[in-house]
Amino acid sequence: MNKLKYDIPAAIVVFLVALPLCLGIALASGAPLFSGIISGIIGGIVVGMISGSQTSVSGPAAGLAAVVLASITKLGTFEILLVAILIAGVLQLAMGLFRAGFIANYIPSNVIKGLLAAIGILLILKQIPHAIGYDKTDVDNFSFTQGNGENTFSAILNALSVITPGALIISLLSILILVYWDKTPFKRFKLLPAPLFVVALAILLNILFNKYVPALGIEQTHLVDIPPIDTDNLGAYLHLPDVIHFGNRDVWFVGITIAIVASLETLLNVEAVDKLDPHKRETPPNRELVAQGVGNIFAGLLGGLPVTSVIVRSSVNVQSGNKTKASAVLHGVFMLVSVALLSPLLNLIPLSALAAILITTGYKLAKVSLFRDMYQKGWSQFVPFVITVLAIVFTDLLMGVLIGLAAGVFYLMRSNFRNPYSMEQYRLHIGEVVKMELPNQVSFLNKATIKTALWEIPHGSKVLINAGNADFIDHDVLETIQDYRVVAAERDVQLNIIGLRDKYALNDPIQFVPVLDQETQKKLRPDEVLQLLRDGNERFKAGRCFEKYYLHQADATASGQHPMAVVVNCIDSRTSPEIIFDAGLGDLLTIRIAGNVISQEIIGSLEIAHKLGAKLIVVKGHSSCGAIGLAMANEHAHSIGAITGKIQMAIHQCSGHGVAGSKELRDRIARQNIENSLSAVINGSQHLRDCIQRGDMGLVGAYHDIAARTVQFGELVTGDKVQRYRASDSDLAA
Repeated sequence: MNKLKYDIPAAIVVFLVALPLCLGIALASGAPLFSGIISGIIGGIVVGMISGSQTSVSGPAAGLAAVVLASITKLGTFEILLVAILIAGVLQLAMGLFRAGFIANYIPSNVIKGLLAAIGILLILKQIPHAIGYDKTDVDNFSFTQGNGENTFSAILNALSVITPGALIISLLSILILVYWDKTPFKRFKLLPAPLFVVALAILLNILFNKYVPALGIEQTHLVDIPPIDTDNLGAYLHLPDVIHFGNRDVWFVGITIAIVASLETLLNVEAVDKLDPHKRETPPNRELVAQGVGNIFAGLLGGLPVTSVIVRSSVNVQSGNKTKASAVLHGVFMLVSVALLSPLLNLIPLSALAAILITTGYKLAKVSLFRDMYQKGWSQFVPFVITVLAIVFTDLLMGVLIGLAAGVFYLMRSNFRNPYSMEQYRLHIGEVVKMELPNQVSFLNKATIKTALWEIPHGSKVLINAGNADFIDHDVLETIQDYRVVAAERDVQLNIIGLRDKYALNDPIQFVPVLDQETQKKLRPDEVLQLLRDGNERFKAGRCFEKYYLHQADATASGQHPMAVVVNCIDSRTSPEIIFDAGLGDLLTIRIAGNVISQEIIGSLEIAHKLGAKLIVVKGHSSCGAIGLAMANEHAHSIGAITGKIQMAIHQCSGHGVAGSKELRDRIARQNIENSLSAVINGSQHLRDCIQRGDMGLVGAYHDIAARTVQFGELVTGDKVQRYRASDSDLAA
């Protein structure tokens, strides 16, 4: 109930906009005038109550006016058309129950935004004649070509020659009020929305014009025109379907046509209105089809026009600040009450005031910022958007959307054709590896580019084709991959194909596994290993880690390991070397100890690493180290002192170089602690010292900045640099 203070004013505004539109659409459709009112009431009350949308407003739609007019001509009478509308309602109900609403999920957002922008432009263009007092029949038709022989632009040109001064004054004043409403004190009154104030002011101004300035008075032809209703004989306004024609083939053809067109228009509109909803609520498409189906069944039984979700009313509903679907239902109730009791008052409303409301709404839908945002998203988004806008403006809503969808499909196919895969080159310990990753859907359009890319790979390369993400691969592409297996063998290319689904019946050839063998391990130099670690960290930092294929690596390393480096690393859970350096199984030996400090057991492990063939020792500390923090707090409880005691030297060395307890000082101590650990390694093992001096192994410190995902390596310690660390032996002894 607390939302009604928003929904009631919104319902009033939507009702005021919808009422003349219902009459105009009925007139343009060649149907009885009251049939438009009936559909407006049904769209509000019946569809509104069943629908799951909180923003959509339904009623007779201008997009179906041409279909209705042609159908009445073809079938002969309006009563026969009602049978077709009844059939359309049943078909829509069935589509909803059988979940055909999924179609809405496949409408691209650029087409939806193009629809909204086009409706905004059309609202402005179509309402300009009303705003200056040109209210010729069919001016509300949202097709470019109107039933009266004019088009959108000729109607504006003709209107300029017959300007009604009073209407022009009211429309300009109304637009100013609507634009600057939020800067007036009236905005505090939720039950007095700007459009309602504008309508009341327009009625008052016209009364004053007629009384005091007759030259500015607005004639009856420029006011809302609701025909008088005989409340004692309401049944006379209801037309019943002529069910004797239920078996007529033409009736069924028209019914199916209305069901398809109305359903598509509804799904398009609810998708578009959901984009406008500030709360981003989602309309259940299947429930909406059910609601529209029930609405059209009622329309067929009571003599109404076909009902759809209407983008104009829905957008006015959102712009008026509605909160729930109560506004849609209430607008139908107001329409029912008004035609019976309030037609004399409503007939005082100048059409120019309603035109001002719709022009303002149109501007909000088609702001320049929307075009700018779409342009910034690139041509693949901007071009279908613009094509949709132009197509709707120069044809009609449904045809324009279909043209926009065709443009979207073209760009989708173009993108799929030009970017059917991603290809990257990785420098690993086994050499350069070219990786081609296939997308989720690989169609025959991709065949040429995939073939060109594969055939251009140099002789002697290592190639990995990853199809793990591909749910569908066209047969032509599979044949191309199969042919490349033959070409690869002739060109001495080692080829791995992984991830193919079983249904494609193409066995995954594995000709190389990214693990070190003994021969490659022996050839590696310490500086080359260091560069491989740098490359791995760059891949980790960029989020483009090489696929590990652990099952293959586990099989390849089952009989032995040939690691390239050993890493002394803190126990911190965020600093795993295999992940930080993008390494696979068997690549690294890791020694985890809090604070990356060195003990005799650690040195023994490093000597074993040398015997296993490791070419580089990395001592890696990191930012925000907990062990450093405990040492700074002088924590020695239990056995923690075995760790923190070794860090005290670094704390002493860094004293006076930062604010006590600060993060900057902690990170400075962490870096110094790495240097001290390097000294401990060199001074703690003659064997390792000799290996480094001979060049069999290298030693390097590394600082891992966790937030930046970056490992900063120090200078590689080789034979001529060992003495610098030996000089600190007395310090360590102390």
